[in-house]
Amino acid sequence: MNVIYTEHARQRMVKRRLAQEWIERVIANPARIEPDETDPELEHRLGRIPELADRVLRVIVAKSEPMRVITMHLDRNLKGLL
Repeated sequence: MNVIYTEHARQRMVKRRLAQEWIERVIANPARIEPDETDPELEHRLGRIPELADRVLRVIVAKSEPMRVITMHLDRNLKGLL
């Protein structure tokens, strides 16, 4: 998968202990895609992470080629709903 990570995204991966494999899995096969509320060039890709008891990972990406990961976090509001 052709993906670029911003410095901010790399820092968040380390701080939040999120594996690159999980992020790229959600990007490639999201359970849901949501548009960003403020920037039409961004989208939110969401997916469950079995390794984390099916918690939902939200990955914000720029819709470019290659795709650019802006940030990511575990979305507590969607746990058990996706």
